[in-house]
Amino acid sequence: MPTTSNYFHLHLISDSTGETLITVARAVAAQYANVTPVEHVYPLVRSQKQLDRVLTEIEESPGIVLFTLLEKDLVSKLQSKCQEINIPSLSIIGPVMQLFQAYLGAPTTGRVGAQHTLNAEYFKRIDALNYTMLHDDGQHVEGLEEADVILVGVSRTSKTPTSIYLANRGIRTANVPLVPGIPLPHQLEVLTKPLVVSLHATPERLIQVRQNRLLSMGDRDNDTYIDRQSVADEVAFARRLSAKFNWAQLDVTRRSIEETAAAVMKLFSDRQRQRLSE
Repeated sequence: MPTTSNYFHLHLISDSTGETLITVARAVAAQYANVTPVEHVYPLVRSQKQLDRVLTEIEESPGIVLFTLLEKDLVSKLQSKCQEINIPSLSIIGPVMQLFQAYLGAPTTGRVGAQHTLNAEYFKRIDALNYTMLHDDGQHVEGLEEADVILVGVSRTSKTPTSIYLANRGIRTANVPLVPGIPLPHQLEVLTKPLVVSLHATPERLIQVRQNRLLSMGDRDNDTYIDRQSVADEVAFARRLSAKFNWAQLDVTRRSIEETAAAVMKLFSDRQRQRLSE
């Protein structure tokens, strides 16, 4: 790869949806701030004919090749072609499967897309998503007791996207906005089952996010929404409520949605273990 280039071609080949491959590839690519990957994603590659089309594109745009293929003939053909045109290729799941096989002493089933089967875990995620969409932004508060997790916080603390992320992990998540001057739903004050997590951010961060929000909506007249003192009062109000009801608190100022969700899942897991031990 020429050192003057600021991009490179990244070929991602999967016999399933490609989600695992994309996640791993982007996690690594994010560590290289000065170069940008041009992604070529090929999901559901399960035949020689499909692979031939992929190989043609790889030849036209050489770069790094990552794959999650289980069919040995396809893997062999792909690796041979990459060696022939002198480009690097790597199986993302191959080394992990070998480790499992060595430890468990049993071969794999070779079942393509096994993680996407319609099992109980799959339907649990669908149920969680349905629940979360129905209980977004303080809606249907009469069903809050049925949640696993309830996120509360002032506007622009990423309650909705974090809720959806958690739901994709099978966690039934509701979210309720905290607004000074508007009473809390009484259901939120008497919960026994759900974990309530209060999301906080600094006033400076909230103002920045809210300004971007107003600009995207073309609203330039909502001064209170981004007034420094008003926002600081909102943050203080949310913290007082959190202390009053002993809610878990999480500062999301410098956290991505994924990092926030991971922290919430740890709190939820810790609480589950604690309850089992009681």
